[in-house]
Amino acid sequence: MVGGQENDFKAIEPILSKMGKNIVHAGTNGSGLSAKICNNLLLAISMIGTSEAMNLGIK
Repeated sequence: MVGGQENDFKAIEPILSKMGKNIVHAGTNGSGLSAKICNNLLLAISMIGTSEAMNLGIK
């Protein structure tokens, strides 16, 4: 997840492609960070749900 100007993103995309397979241009400066925070929130919610389900299964 990358934020920044489109022309800057195009310039560094070959370098970023060496670091990972899925590169997403999220928009202007700060948009990549916002997208990552949203992704982390969704993962945390999923982990909490899984933990609660396992806890209920143990009881």
